[in-house]
Amino acid sequence: MRGTIHVLNGPNLNLLGEREPAIYGHDTLADVEAMCRAEADAAGYALEFRQTNAEHEMVDWIQAARKDAAGIVINPAAFSYAAYPVLDALKLCDCPIVEVHISNIHRREAEWRSKSIMTQVVTGIVSGLGVHGYALAVRHIAEVRGRTK
Repeated sequence: MRGTIHVLNGPNLNLLGEREPAIYGHDTLADVEAMCRAEADAAGYALEFRQTNAEHEMVDWIQAARKDAAGIVINPAAFSYAAYPVLDALKLCDCPIVEVHISNIHRREAEWRSKSIMTQVVTGIVSGLGVHGYALAVRHIAEVRGRTK
């Protein structure tokens, strides 16, 4: 294995496939994990896939991954807008970080949804490509890390 890619999911994503399927689709978080695992396996990376509704748990996971992760894919969900401890933890990371949003946050009904505070510290963003954005983010990290090793 070449390292571990961490895929971290924020609040309410445990209900993916049930919650607002017109916006987030019918795929479940288990489906997303399978897609990410296939990408990571194909590139020779281990995958750590997690979801939490608790901000402190997300901070702990980021801190644990910050020095030895090949990369982090994070869908901060509602943490995007006011979770400054998550933002501060991401600032400490030495690896590529890709922020993923299933919906296009810039086209959502409320303006506040388009203003993710995480954007200022991540390497890149995938927004509006559905759950396939996760697989693209994992592939991107694998390709970037492959060029730097």
